[in-house]
Amino acid sequence: MSAATRTRRNDHAGRGASVLVAGLASAFGVVLLQVTSMIGTIVSASGMTDVGAVRTALDLVAFLFIAIAVYVSAIVTTNTVATIIAGRTRTIALMRLIGSSARAQRRVVATDGLTVGAIGAVAGALIGTLLSFAGLRMLVATGVLPDLDYTLIEPLLALPVAVVVLSTWAAAWVGSRRVLGVSPMQAVGAAEERSREDTVRRPARTVIAVLLMGAGILLLAGGVVVGQVAPEGVLLGLLGGILSFSGLVLGSHLIMPPILALAGRVLGGSAPARLAAANAQRHPERSARATIGLVIGVTLITMFAVAGSTFEVMMQRTMEDPVLQAAISETVATSLAVISVLVGFSALIAAVGMVNNLAQSVLQRSREIGLLRSLGFTATQVRWMILAESLQMAAAAVAFGLVLGVFYGWAAAQSLFGAVTMGGLTAPAVPWLLVVGCVIGTVLLAVAATLVPARRAVSVAPVTALAAA
Repeated sequence: MSAATRTRRNDHAGRGASVLVAGLASAFGVVLLQVTSMIGTIVSASGMTDVGAVRTALDLVAFLFIAIAVYVSAIVTTNTVATIIAGRTRTIALMRLIGSSARAQRRVVATDGLTVGAIGAVAGALIGTLLSFAGLRMLVATGVLPDLDYTLIEPLLALPVAVVVLSTWAAAWVGSRRVLGVSPMQAVGAAEERSREDTVRRPARTVIAVLLMGAGILLLAGGVVVGQVAPEGVLLGLLGGILSFSGLVLGSHLIMPPILALAGRVLGGSAPARLAAANAQRHPERSARATIGLVIGVTLITMFAVAGSTFEVMMQRTMEDPVLQAAISETVATSLAVISVLVGFSALIAAVGMVNNLAQSVLQRSREIGLLRSLGFTATQVRWMILAESLQMAAAAVAFGLVLGVFYGWAAAQSLFGAVTMGGLTAPAVPWLLVVGCVIGTVLLAVAATLVPARRAVSVAPVTALAAA
């Protein structure tokens, strides 16, 4: 296969991945808002909204879910588009080589981002709505949800669609700044992302990340304190959560390598395992983008579950009426069952991000893989190296996401429902069954995400790989 053919196939694959991620992000936002509407309908039917503080808390929960949907859609889309742009360096260099200017290429990248964002966002909203209707009917038919008058189509659903389109375009425009630094000579060389040494020499980004995390933690603490007297404390907590997680995302190229190193030690001391650990840390930005999708998914799932379980403990401790306690337990269980539907979307988004990054990693390391094959590495060892790299990233993301999810979920429950229960601070309640399911699902995802990159890695002959890089 010629270099031009490989380049065209990679561009088409990247564009398809952009549409897929934009669609998944839009569907995620739409379904999350529809889940919020379902929960509101269920809680209203239970009679709990007769308590004024509970009604206020539900309104705040709706706003909280809207903000989470918008934020997650923007983060996931931005990271994936940045990954795809990083993989088009050689294509851009080829265009520069035949006379195209850097600014013209940047306009092409930005316009392409806007187009695929619009297509993916609209398609995702339609598919997400259809899935919500089908899931709702199935849950009602099986008795998981009560048969109530649910409203799933609302004007507010246009918000995540618009955010995905804008974030895709913005990510393409911001990410295309690196196009200005691509030289035509890179078309005949190996174009790679920044190494760890290049990445750490960015003090401004590190300072901003630390400031965001510090400010976010302070606001989260303030939300917990204010939440003991007024449910509006969750607004402080929401702002704190967004700022602190944004700081984590911005500084993930510094935070994730040490976590990846710890996870890498579990894989053993074989040559493929050691190479996998080194590859995951050599390009921290690429590894951070691959793992951040999993971190977001695990954090969201754990946060919702811990917040719901902690709220149940807080209410059970406060309410003395057994009937009301049973109603609260049933409502929380139903809400968690509905929220668990989001696990599928989080897994899909994480899978696309991990496959994209692993595939890009294989492409950029074709010379290295060819050299390993020439030195005696078997196809099985190459596959194990890629699987070990995926498992390392999955283990790091699960561990980090669980810690973040428990913390954010506990802070959300305390800042939102502390004033309702008036029972003081409560230790976080962790539904371990859901956590175990999340861990198992992530491991299976890590294995599945390696199938395409591993097949691509072992399909190229060593001599061809050495000549193509």
